[in-house]
Amino acid sequence: MSALPQERRVVTAIPGPKSQELQVRRNAAVAAGVGSVLPAFTTRAGGGIIEDVDGNRLIDFGSGIAVTSVGASAEAVVRRASAQLADFTHSCFMVTPYEGYVEVCEQLAELTPGDHAKKSALFNSGAEAVENAVKIARAYTKRQAVVVFDHGYHGRTNLTMALTAKNMPYKNGFGPFAPEVYRVPVAYAYRWPTGPENAGAEASAQAIDMIKKQIGADNVAAIIIEPVLGEGGFIEPAKGFLPAVAQFAKDNGIVFVADEIQSGFCRTGQWFACEDEGIVPDLITTAKGIAGGLPLSAVTGRAEMMDAAHSGGLGGTYGGNPVACAAALGAIETMRELDLNAKAKRIEEVMKTRLAAVQEKYDIVGDIRGRGAMIAIELVKSGTKDPNPEATAALAKACHSVGLLVLTCGTYGNVLRFLPPLVIGEDLLNEGLDLLEQAFAGV
Repeated sequence: MSALPQERRVVTAIPGPKSQELQVRRNAAVAAGVGSVLPAFTTRAGGGIIEDVDGNRLIDFGSGIAVTSVGASAEAVVRRASAQLADFTHSCFMVTPYEGYVEVCEQLAELTPGDHAKKSALFNSGAEAVENAVKIARAYTKRQAVVVFDHGYHGRTNLTMALTAKNMPYKNGFGPFAPEVYRVPVAYAYRWPTGPENAGAEASAQAIDMIKKQIGADNVAAIIIEPVLGEGGFIEPAKGFLPAVAQFAKDNGIVFVADEIQSGFCRTGQWFACEDEGIVPDLITTAKGIAGGLPLSAVTGRAEMMDAAHSGGLGGTYGGNPVACAAALGAIETMRELDLNAKAKRIEEVMKTRLAAVQEKYDIVGDIRGRGAMIAIELVKSGTKDPNPEATAALAKACHSVGLLVLTCGTYGNVLRFLPPLVIGEDLLNEGLDLLEQAFAGV
């Protein structure tokens, strides 16, 4: 556990005077397009706590967007990364390779679903991983079209902006985008017109029909989906949807790609979210939780697919940086030793019980969903399913002011999402939920 005291402490307004001074400097030096959820400048973080420059300690329900699942200063991550820093910071794996890269790829082959032969390639960010998964799928199939889904989020590069569903803030004004990208419906149970019980079967049938009619299955290189859609609102596709789409891909020689960048590495109570319905993807993209906060991402998949790209066709100067690889091995060690899948399931149990009580009391809570420590509430206007982004923003602001860091998301901006570190203490988790309840009382 972190050396940082695991106690919330509010000693100034949040953000406090020192954070406000830094914000002035930031505004002068940092591009305005780079936003921040809460401009309280961090000095230390660990366990379930973030400490800011003013000495406030916030309960962390964000984990740097599902990155610091093992905590922001996990002992094994710090130990291994520090040792690697002292040995060498970089050689470029494409120039003179090193064991850490190979070891991370071996771990990924062992941990990801399926017992087939697997290989990996390492990169820096989730968007890079998705982009390279498309390259690999196109090289393997000799096809071009890529199918993605409503409410999906896959990154901010030109190709991944095309793959992403939400215009603002991710795409607006940044086109033209990469061609040969096609979007089809997803089984969003809460908003499915004929009811949640029909969403899985009807949405998969619609999606498959659109692919056949509008694109032609023989032209599709890859189908890419988040097994739990992250930025789109923590949407769990209704049961049956993913298996139907995966089977369609298999039957038609299409590479099925699970984007597990936000949902992977114990976040949902399993190593990977696609395991919930027994999905074995052809390729799986990972990042965020993989390396305890250091920049690392991966594409892992069937060996014959991963080998389809010609030598030199995959890579990048920093891809699989040795310090990040050491951190990843420390993060995976922590996940195994602390059984963070079990901890994620316990977080789900606590959160869903507490949130159900909130839903009973406040009819603006339309839906509670998610798995493990990837939980969300969708906020609506009383007596309707109309999105309520105003209440969502007000609740987030109220939480921030009392030292609880929460994030929002959703295509309609009306979802509060909770991504606590998997190592958070149960007392802090409950205190955070107390603060959330108090915020509801004031909205």
